[in-house]
Amino acid sequence: MSGLTVELQAPNGRKWAQPTGLFINNEFVPSSTGKTIESIDPATEQTIASVHAASASDIDAAVKAARAALKHPSWKQLPGTDRGILMAKFADLIEQNKETLATIDAWDNGKPYSVALTEDLPETINTIRYYSGWCDKIHGQTIPTSPQKFAYTLRQPIGVVGQIIPWNYPLAMAAWKLGPVLACGNTVVLKSAEQTPLSILKLGELVKEAGFPPGVINFVNGEGREAGAALVQHADVDKVAFTGSTGTAREIMKMAATTLKNITLETGGKSPLLVFDDCDLEQAVRWSHMGIMSNQGQICTATSRILVQKTIYERFIEAFKQQVKDVSKVGDQWDEATYQGPQVTKAQYDRILSYIETGRSEGATVLCGGQKHGDKGFFIQPTVFTDVKDSMRIYQEEIFGPVVTISTFETEDEAVERANNTTYGLGASVFTKDLERAHRVASEIESGMVWVNSSQDCDYRIPFGGVKQSGIGRELGEAGLEAYSQTKAVHVNMGTKL
Repeated sequence: MSGLTVELQAPNGRKWAQPTGLFINNEFVPSSTGKTIESIDPATEQTIASVHAASASDIDAAVKAARAALKHPSWKQLPGTDRGILMAKFADLIEQNKETLATIDAWDNGKPYSVALTEDLPETINTIRYYSGWCDKIHGQTIPTSPQKFAYTLRQPIGVVGQIIPWNYPLAMAAWKLGPVLACGNTVVLKSAEQTPLSILKLGELVKEAGFPPGVINFVNGEGREAGAALVQHADVDKVAFTGSTGTAREIMKMAATTLKNITLETGGKSPLLVFDDCDLEQAVRWSHMGIMSNQGQICTATSRILVQKTIYERFIEAFKQQVKDVSKVGDQWDEATYQGPQVTKAQYDRILSYIETGRSEGATVLCGGQKHGDKGFFIQPTVFTDVKDSMRIYQEEIFGPVVTISTFETEDEAVERANNTTYGLGASVFTKDLERAHRVASEIESGMVWVNSSQDCDYRIPFGGVKQSGIGRELGEAGLEAYSQTKAVHVNMGTKL
């Protein structure tokens, strides 16, 4: 293999050639400093591979490549229909390589291989395909004013876009960003999370194979404080889109402010799930368990604060505890019975265990779990807290792990008030058979999204985003196009004389 490619074989037996360089201008290139970052298997704590980490000069090279591609006729003048064909081919190539890509994300991230293959990859493929269909349907308007004026608008690309994705859904989050940015005709420099650097580089091979012109799509790895900061502050980047923690988003806003960059931020959450006593209890238990324990609890919209009407609280608690026992099998990524794999990194593992200890010290009761699982790897038992007060840190702060608080309410007004008692506002769930109540509560909860009788039931065709400290702007659906296009007004004088 070349110096920028290594041969890998995962524990499931799949083999592939893994790129390790930075993907700039349709080529894999080494870091200018030679610095690398390691990909770690969170189940074994062993190194999978080392990849090149971008420096500020590497980010500059990627941005220059994107700027040149933005102006080049092969991209700038490419008809929207042809751009859509490129994106559809890209989606086809992802589908053809889905087993390898799912293997990479399972190994690198820790999520069960079956989940990566049957959930993450279909979402990745479908998101790119969905936006490929929008490429020739983005247009301006003509606006009647008077016989002396012809006025129209153009929907145009913003320019060079810097995108930063998180580690919890590496491929799906890349698709959420790449789909609309390409559909609108922009060029992009995308930085993956340093914790999960591998799958985005494999995606680079498919970008080139699909036939995208050089420089249109550039992928870089690197530490956020160096590569991420350089991308956000680069004077030739027109927009920044970020998904990650609220704390990091605050820093990005500060850095982007120096050049008044257009920004889209999808950040943290502490989503409530309200269970009313007229609900289908069995379904409420199943959905609420999935809403916090899936993906190892590493979900920004995780419904981690469950509020149950007092009249059914004891029944719900017993059923939820049984659901955890029956479903939440903790194990490695390759066991088909595994529901919950390891946390992504040692830092995340330690952070979650620290919150569990905080919950105990604050006086909450551990109903089940509350410990590490096993002697190797970053495994944590699914943990349920009861006797929780709203002032407790485990109720207010995003833990980003398999940890949930369950408490009671008596009235609808109390439920809504407690649901809104948070600085976040990303998602929320309501379980009830009363449709009037469902719509009323959905309207009153302060969040960007509300699920009725489900949780985490997202769709690439429907807008996604939050309010308060959960972000700025929307992704997915037609709304996602607005973040990557700008409107220009053209006034044509048809006869007015001065």
